[in-house]
Amino acid sequence: MLAFTTGNPDKPAHAIPPVARVHCHMRYVPGSDVDNFPRYLREHLDAHGFEDVTMVTPDHCFTATRLDPSDPWVAWGEASIARSTGKKAAILPNFCGGLPNACFSETLGLPTLWVPHSYPACSQHAPNEHLLQSVAQEALQLMAGIGMLWDLAEQGAAVCRQREQHAATAIVA
Repeated sequence: MLAFTTGNPDKPAHAIPPVARVHCHMRYVPGSDVDNFPRYLREHLDAHGFEDVTMVTPDHCFTATRLDPSDPWVAWGEASIARSTGKKAAILPNFCGGLPNACFSETLGLPTLWVPHSYPACSQHAPNEHLLQSVAQEALQLMAGIGMLWDLAEQGAAVCRQREQHAATAIVA
């Protein structure tokens, strides 16, 4: 849930309010039928006795995407992160549809690597969102200094060739 109200917040009463309003953010896995999600939600609510719940109008629905973990770009990104930070990267192959990544990965056919610079308690996108100086410094080191952008300039063409070979092998298999 992103935000909700129930009853009258300006004049609270000790009673179950007759009205509630909520804004939700739905995340998907690749292959989800995003276009029909509102219908599926409506059917689910009705099947469980919530016919009186009025439907949400979908807004900003993006398709979830996935980059195969065996893709050469994944190995390249993982190695670059390890070289830059001395830490092992956590690989999460699915991107949940929170941003329009499909315009790159599906429409243009480009592999995408998302490298978040955060930590669990940062309250990302919340009113009290914050970023520790150490995380910001690591992000700069990781991306620009001796990091991914430098590695991309040096190794990008070779990884593109490797990816073409990987795709050709996958088609034959």
